[in-house]
Amino acid sequence: MVYDVKVVCDLEFAAPDGKPLLLDLYLPIGADKPLPVIVWLHGGGWRIGDRKLGPDFRVRFAERGYAMASIEYRLSGEALFPAQIHDVKAAIRWLRSSANEFGLDRGKIGLWGSSAGGHLAALAGTTGEGILEDLGLGCADFSSDVQAVVDGYGPTNFLQMDAYSHKEIAVSSDPESDLLQPTLQHEDKNSPESQLLGAPILSVPHLVKKANPITYIKNGLPPILIMHGLSDTAVAPHQSELLYQALIAKGNEATLCLIEGLGHAFFNKNELDDNGPYSASIRRAGDGETEYIRNREIKIFEMVEEFFQKHLLGS
Repeated sequence: MVYDVKVVCDLEFAAPDGKPLLLDLYLPIGADKPLPVIVWLHGGGWRIGDRKLGPDFRVRFAERGYAMASIEYRLSGEALFPAQIHDVKAAIRWLRSSANEFGLDRGKIGLWGSSAGGHLAALAGTTGEGILEDLGLGCADFSSDVQAVVDGYGPTNFLQMDAYSHKEIAVSSDPESDLLQPTLQHEDKNSPESQLLGAPILSVPHLVKKANPITYIKNGLPPILIMHGLSDTAVAPHQSELLYQALIAKGNEATLCLIEGLGHAFFNKNELDDNGPYSASIRRAGDGETEYIRNREIKIFEMVEEFFQKHLLGS
């Protein structure tokens, strides 16, 4: 079924230091039960971008029966880490607190992030309630746990980014890369990672560890789908491989999808699947299953929707 969509803009979910943080809510009209929620976390190297940077949230996936919440978070020029993950968790708590007003299902909230937003989605998924959380931002009586995570090409271990980068591949055009000025090294003081932490990453290994989703992995995490283009020059696919291996080592359900020919920030491209299908290597483990590896053709938004359909709709 395809729903008409109502958009509720500029909802304030927190105001750190008096600065309002806003989200836009895309609601399918006429659904007969509480709506599962997908929270979109935009990319931009934690230093640029806003909640409008992403795919068409009506199509992906409000008209398919999900409430889509596109949120903003403080950028690194405004506040250093961990402010960004504090803001993400504040938004999750606010959505739960507002569930009755907007017809949302408190027990079915997923995260979907692109690049820096993928990092924050993975970090929120691996930490869960009570870790890297500022309850002073509001709605302290509600949980920030989520039920599913899609991490699109997010960094994990900043200290391994340069060793595995492959800048000889031609960079594909996308909205995030067009806005970001490339840096020669992630270890550079002006890199997005260094600016997020407030110092060159080599000088603050304790903060690098704190910002790494892998640091917090334990058994019992929500299922995570990790998608990465093999032609990504901004964030090497090795970053996603590290996360996947750490997740399954603890018995968690995780899927790693490495896609031929795609560069960075492909989730922002509405026409993405019109140019597909794409050749992908898919690895999956957890949920009581042994790991399997399969090569097949995929459509990317379809795969994301299937993941959320399984874990948020239960079908």
